[in-house]
Amino acid sequence: MQLRYAFRLYPEPGQRLALARAFGCARVVYNDAVRAREDARRAGVPFPTAGVLSQKLITQAKQTPERSWLGGVSAVVLQQSLRDAEVVYKNFFASLKGERKGAKSGAPRFKSRKESRQSIRFTTNARWSITGSGRLNLPKIGAVKVKWSRTLPAQPSSVTVIKDAAGRYFASFVTDTDPAADAARMPDTDQSVGIDLGLTHFAVLSDGTKIDSPRFLRRAEKRLKRAQRELSRKQKGSKNREKARLKVARAHAKVADARHEFHHQLSTKLIRDNQAIGVEDLAVNGLARTRLARSVHDAGWSAFVHMLEYKAARYGRTLVRIGRFEPTSQTCSACGVKDGPKPLNVREWTCSACGTVHDRDHNAAINVKTAAGLAASACGAPVRPGLVPAQREETGSHGFPPQPCAA
Repeated sequence: MQLRYAFRLYPEPGQRLALARAFGCARVVYNDAVRAREDARRAGVPFPTAGVLSQKLITQAKQTPERSWLGGVSAVVLQQSLRDAEVVYKNFFASLKGERKGAKSGAPRFKSRKESRQSIRFTTNARWSITGSGRLNLPKIGAVKVKWSRTLPAQPSSVTVIKDAAGRYFASFVTDTDPAADAARMPDTDQSVGIDLGLTHFAVLSDGTKIDSPRFLRRAEKRLKRAQRELSRKQKGSKNREKARLKVARAHAKVADARHEFHHQLSTKLIRDNQAIGVEDLAVNGLARTRLARSVHDAGWSAFVHMLEYKAARYGRTLVRIGRFEPTSQTCSACGVKDGPKPLNVREWTCSACGTVHDRDHNAAINVKTAAGLAASACGAPVRPGLVPAQREETGSHGFPPQPCAA
C-alpha cells in the first residue's frame, strides 16, 4: 500500500520567493483550466481534453507576453495542476451520477491567492532528488533544508510541497510500504479488543482500560481567544493584521498537531497489541450539530478511526465497524438482556435481570467487541472477519533524526 510521509521544510528567503512563484503559477494554470471548461459548457461544446489544455494553457501560453512568466517554474508543476483540475471534475461528475461514496462533491471553483493552504507537486519526471547532506533538491527552487525524523521506507514516487496557514512548509513524500518489514515490526498476536469512544474518556477498552480525553482545544481556549481578539482589533490590510493572523494560525496549528500526535500514538499502540479491533460507527456529523459540537470536534473521532483503518490494513490486523444503532449502552454484557435507554448522566447501572453492576462505558466496549464478532467462540478460538481496506492518510513526523536521512 502507499502512504504519505510529511517532513518539515525550512526554505531560505530566496527559496521562499521561488516557492511563492511556483504556487502562483500552479494556481493560474488551474484557474485557466476551470475557465476553459466553463466557457465550453456555456458554449455547448465538448470539454477540451487534458492534452488540448496542456498545449494551450502551458506550451502556447509561455510564448505570449501575458503568460511568459510561466517558464520560470518547472513544467511538471504546471502539468500536475492540470491533473488536479481533471480529478476535481471527475469527482464532481461521479458525485452527480451517484457513483462516488461519501458527501457530494461540489462544482470546481477558482482558487484564490488568499487561500490558507497552497501546494505544488513534483513527480519523478521533474528530476527532484535528495542530496547526500539530506536536503531536498527541487527544480528551479534549489536544495531546501529538511527536518528528517525517520528514514523513508522506499524510494518516493512523488513529493508535494505544502505551505499551511501558519506559514510552515512541508514536504509530503508518497512511498510504497514493505510488507515483510511491516510483518517483522508487528508480529501477529492473539488479543482482540472492543473500543467505546466518548467525551468523558476518549476511549474505554473492553479490558477495562480507560484513556482520558486530552481536550487540546479546551486547554488552549484562553490563548486562542486572546489571539483572536488581537486580530479583530487590527486594521484590515495592515502588516500588523497579518502578524496577528499568523499568531492565530500558529495557535490552531499547535492544537491540531498535538491532537494528531495523540491519535497516532494511541492507534499504533492498539494496532500493535491487538490482532482484531472492534469500534462503533459513530454519526459524527449529527453529533457535531448538537450542543456538544465543540467537544466532538476536539476529540477527533473520525481521524482516529481512519488511522486505525489504514494501520490495520498495513500490518495485517482486522478492524470491524459495528452499526451506530447497535444498543451497546442498553444491553447487559453479562446476560445479554436489553435494559432500555438511559440518559447520559447515568454512568453506572444495575441489570434488572441478573443484578450485575455495570460501568456504562466499559459495558459498551464489551458489547462492541461482542457485536463485532471478536469474542471467543465456544471452542475458544476468536472470530476474525476479513480485512477492511484502508484509505491513504498522512503520516506525521516529529523530532530530529540521529543522522542525515536520504531516500
